[in-house]
Amino acid sequence: MKKALEITPNLEPLFGTRDENLRLLEQNLQIRIDLRSDALHVEGAPEAIARFEKVFADYEHLRRNGTLLCNGELHGMLKLVTADPAVTLRGLVESGKQRSAGIKRMVQPRSINQRRYVEAIEECDMVFGVGPAGTGKTYLAVAMAASALLAKKVSRIILVRPAVEAGERLGFLPGTLQEKVDPYLRPLYDALYDLLEQDRVDKMMERNVIEVAPLAFMRGRTLNDAFIIMDEAQNTTSEQMKMFLTRLGSNSKAVITGDVTQIDLPNPKKSGLVEAVEILRGVDGIRFCHFEDGDVVRHHLVQRVIRAYDSFGRAQRELPLNLREGTPVKPAPKPQ
Repeated sequence: MKKALEITPNLEPLFGTRDENLRLLEQNLQIRIDLRSDALHVEGAPEAIARFEKVFADYEHLRRNGTLLCNGELHGMLKLVTADPAVTLRGLVESGKQRSAGIKRMVQPRSINQRRYVEAIEECDMVFGVGPAGTGKTYLAVAMAASALLAKKVSRIILVRPAVEAGERLGFLPGTLQEKVDPYLRPLYDALYDLLEQDRVDKMMERNVIEVAPLAFMRGRTLNDAFIIMDEAQNTTSEQMKMFLTRLGSNSKAVITGDVTQIDLPNPKKSGLVEAVEILRGVDGIRFCHFEDGDVVRHHLVQRVIRAYDSFGRAQRELPLNLREGTPVKPAPKPQ
């Protein structure tokens, strides 16, 4: 089947940089697109062409109603739309707006796994987000927490992180206790300031509506009516993880995020996150969301770096033990 679609004014942003969105639609819908000066000529199965037309109609509706999507955001949403026939561009934007009331940015997943993660946070009281750097685990969790707070679903946000140095020894840090732990918690501050006005965040922190604290401060507390996020959970011990998970009080949610490939503990095998994934699998009310390198939403090089390290790690594991990097080779026994 062939069909021609007229190109209306201001429709070009839908095509993406160097027509990358059109190539994505071609590949995922299995259609052929011929871009001309005044129209798009589309060839493919009738169902695929109908889905392609729906994307165009939704984008035109959103544009006329003042919704402008940046290319990275739009590209991610088109991945979701082409992966699931039940998902529409208009539906994604409307659900994102509902989550983003009062927030500077629209809370919008950009991959299938991110969508599952956001939906799991909405549906469950405890969610684990496990995956490589740059997949939006922490940012989406903080965004969902801010949305819940502004919608009065919870009365406070508690952001927690273990104070473990990433392969360095920083030594004595000057200042008050808060100033000593702030460097470890900076990524959480960055996400908050990106989502809410800085003055608003500062006032909420002054009133303890938003609390940012190291994990060690959680012992003995019961956290009611709160949205609790633990970041860098791979750097918890087994005892710390159990302690944190048992802090959950009434009308509270907990999101635990971490990357098991970046464990900074002296003994990586003792990571509380690795153990929790095994122990809690199948427990009713707890959801595990696993991210992959394809979910990376940072610079495109981050995705390539993660894939390169994964390939190197697999190659190292396949080598004989005495040939692995950093493993001393035993000398041959002396002849008798």
